[in-house]
Amino acid sequence: MANSMSELLRQDMTCDGLLECFHGLKELDKDVFRLLTESDEPLTVDDVAERIDRERSTAYRSVQRLMQTGFVQKTQINYEQGGYYHVYRPTDPDEIANEMQRLLNDWYAKMGQLIGEFRDQYEGSVPESAAVEQ
Repeated sequence: MANSMSELLRQDMTCDGLLECFHGLKELDKDVFRLLTESDEPLTVDDVAERIDRERSTAYRSVQRLMQTGFVQKTQINYEQGGYYHVYRPTDPDEIANEMQRLLNDWYAKMGQLIGEFRDQYEGSVPESAAVEQ
């Protein structure tokens, strides 16, 4: 993972890189998201655990992280005789992209504010001779 903005900009970014960049998702989370998007039907946590060959608790934590970021939605399925279970499906890609765009716009505005504050703080602090040499 890059440590600075200039390092990030020099990297070859991929779609999966966006998931890590915007939400700090782990490789397992990206695998689970990919699994859910490739599935023809919603999956239970047990289905996910089986398909990624991990413990149920590990799959559950990954699904929860994906839900917190808005990448996955949960639906409750009720049994006729009582009780229920949950299935998970990916959120519409347009909704995810719109949310990432909103986050990027918020970040851009915040960086613009910080750059303005930097400019205000250091304006006039560079001696005339150093400014001319540059």
